[in-house]
Amino acid sequence: MPRMQQDADEDVKSSGTILGSLAVAFPRTLPIMAGFLVLGISYGFLMTSRGFPVIYPLAMSALIYAGSMEFVTVDLLMSTFNPWGALMLTLMVNARHLFYGLAMLPVFRGTGRKKPYLIFGMCDETFALESADPHPAGTDKGWYLFFVTLLNQIYWVGGATLGAVLGNLANFDTRGLDFVLTAMFLVLFLEQWRQAEARVPALIGLLASLACLLVFGPDRFIIPSMAVILAVFILLDFRSQREAS
Repeated sequence: MPRMQQDADEDVKSSGTILGSLAVAFPRTLPIMAGFLVLGISYGFLMTSRGFPVIYPLAMSALIYAGSMEFVTVDLLMSTFNPWGALMLTLMVNARHLFYGLAMLPVFRGTGRKKPYLIFGMCDETFALESADPHPAGTDKGWYLFFVTLLNQIYWVGGATLGAVLGNLANFDTRGLDFVLTAMFLVLFLEQWRQAEARVPALIGLLASLACLLVFGPDRFIIPSMAVILAVFILLDFRSQREAS
C-alpha cells in the first residue's frame, strides 16, 4: 500500500507539473496566437486564391511549418519544376534557423524524447519566446518548451486552415497578402529593439544585412549577411576574451 500510494502521489505531482507548465505557457503565447491567426488566415486566403484546395495549406502548415517559406512555396508550386533552385531558395530563406539551432543547444539539453519535436517546431516567434525565458518558475523546462512549441504550431495550422476554408466561401482581392509576413518581421524587430538593453547586436545585424543587400542584391543577400554577422560576433568575442586575459 505505501508503494502504491507513493506511485499515485508521483503521478499527481507529474500531472500537476504538466498542467502547471501548460498554464504558464498558454498566456505567454497569446500575442503569438494573435499574429499567427492573422498571418495563417492570410496564407490560407492566398493559397485558395491561387487555386489550391484546403488540404494544401493544411498539410504545408503542419509539415513545412516555416511561415516565410510557405509563402514562397506558393510561387514555387506554380512555376517550372526546379528542385535545385527550390533547395537553394529554401536555404537562403531559412538560413537563420542554423543560428537558432546553435543558440538553443544548451536550452534543449535534458528535454529527452521531446527534443526532436522541439527542433522540428522551432520558428522565429518560438525561438524569441523560449530563448528569453526557457524555464519560468513553477514549470518543468521540457514540458514548458513543448507546450510553447505545440501551441504556436496549433495557432499557425489553425489559422492557415481557417483561411483556406474562408477563402473558398468568399471572393475578394488578395493583392498584398504576401506582404503580411514582412510586416510581422518588422514589428518583431521594432518591439525587440524597444525592449533590448544592448542594441549593438541588432545594429550589427541591420548594417550587415543592408551592406550585403547592396552588394549581392535582394535574391542572394541572406546567406552572405548571416556569414558576415557570425564573423563579426566571433571577432568581437575573441577581442573581449583577449582583453579579459
